Amino acid sequence: MDADGARDFVRQHGRIVLGTIRRDGRVQLSPVIAAVGDDGRIEISTREATAKARNLRRDPRATLCALTDAFFGRWVQIEGTAEILSLPDAMEPLVAYYRRLSGEHENWDDYRRAMDEQQRCLLRITIDRAVGG
Repeated sequence: MDADGARDFVRQHGRIVLGTIRRDGRVQLSPVIAAVGDDGRIEISTREATAKARNLRRDPRATLCALTDAFFGRWVQIEGTAEILSLPDAMEPLVAYYRRLSGEHENWDDYRRAMDEQQRCLLRITIDRAVGG
């Protein structure tokens, strides 16, 4: 599978397991919701204090496994390199992320306030390799 095929799959099946590398070399797995940004990178919203964000700051390698709701159906594994966009620079990209997944929010001021209170950041993962089954 090529990167464009992986992007198409993630657009339709955004439930993903994200793997990052812990300090001791073991894998940290996290269930996340992903979107595909306008630039083709996989985007994931998380809090700054999470293990995945800390791990990616230290080692930007990420592996993602996207599955269909059927679980035993098609899947795609993506290996990539992550960048972390923090607030305040992350605010408008977080708004765009929300819109990609859910459309318009009923109160964008409340959404922005929640992103700030939760200390959200946006993970942006460049696809280096993709395989699917």
